[in-house]
Amino acid sequence: MNKKAVAEKLVKTSKGSRATGRVTIVDVAGEAKVSPMTVSRALKTPELVQQEARDRIAAAIRKLGYVPNQAASTLASARSQVIGVLVPSLTNAVFIETLSGIRDYLSQAGYQFLIGETGYSKEKESRLISTYLAHAPAGFLLSSSDQHELLRRQLASSNIPAVRMFDLGKSNADMSVGFSQTKAGYAVAQHLIERGYRRPAFLAAQLDPRMMKRREGFRKGLAEAGLDPNVEVLLPTPTTVDMGAQLLARVLDISPDCDAVFCCNDDLALGALFECQRRGIKVPQQMAIAGFNDLSWAACATPSITTIITPRYDIGYKAAELLIRQLKGEPVEKARLDLGFQLAVREST
Repeated sequence: MNKKAVAEKLVKTSKGSRATGRVTIVDVAGEAKVSPMTVSRALKTPELVQQEARDRIAAAIRKLGYVPNQAASTLASARSQVIGVLVPSLTNAVFIETLSGIRDYLSQAGYQFLIGETGYSKEKESRLISTYLAHAPAGFLLSSSDQHELLRRQLASSNIPAVRMFDLGKSNADMSVGFSQTKAGYAVAQHLIERGYRRPAFLAAQLDPRMMKRREGFRKGLAEAGLDPNVEVLLPTPTTVDMGAQLLARVLDISPDCDAVFCCNDDLALGALFECQRRGIKVPQQMAIAGFNDLSWAACATPSITTIITPRYDIGYKAAELLIRQLKGEPVEKARLDLGFQLAVREST
């Protein structure tokens, strides 16, 4: 095909796209006075295109509306201004507060973020990562408990930085912001033992790796005190207040002498409290109840619920800050940031 034929084909393609209302790379190239190949290269590898050409292409994109959201500014700066954020749930108050922290830092830093809900599924998490990689994000903020092999390969091959939230990485090479789930579980065990309880049980649902780390710490604390660490009820189903009531009923069936329960979150703890009230079991005289996360109503319950206070907002804010500092090439003192936790001792223990 000669040059004249190629030119005629491009003109027809451009006219056809305008007729259907769809703007193409050819339209952008014509507006920016560059070749379609240059536009394509600028979209995929902007660092290979001269700044002056990128500026013209960015202006054409803004004028024609070819690329949505941040793409035009991405071309001009050779860097995406979008962060991919993955959380297990968009209805769980824990992650909503974390997203608030992420939003507050990224907005002041001039970044936007795409939110994905993994539903605690490794497979869905990997699919979302693949989808987001097509949008060339600047980085990722992940709340997965374990970076499984597929996820590690995806992140390594993309060469895009990622920060883990809630769990601490195994080494300083892994950027992470959170606290020790295991130590938190251990702290609850120590508290119940100090209060004089001798038959504590662990109640959990969902059973994601974070839950199991809390269990590990709790069992360790009981075993060190010479108490039976095997009094527990674990269900893989989603956690709810009603599930907390069911779990308490089950543990009393298998261990009627149980005198304390550590619930892996506050929803379960509230359900356990309701079940005690329904059965006429006095809290904390006959049954101690401890939760996890310190949701807004935990201190308002009657009796108020002893729980682990987790720095959810700060985790989101600090994780976003760590990622942006990394992207800007600024020095990072600690790539593994332990924000710690607090035990709020209240009336239920």
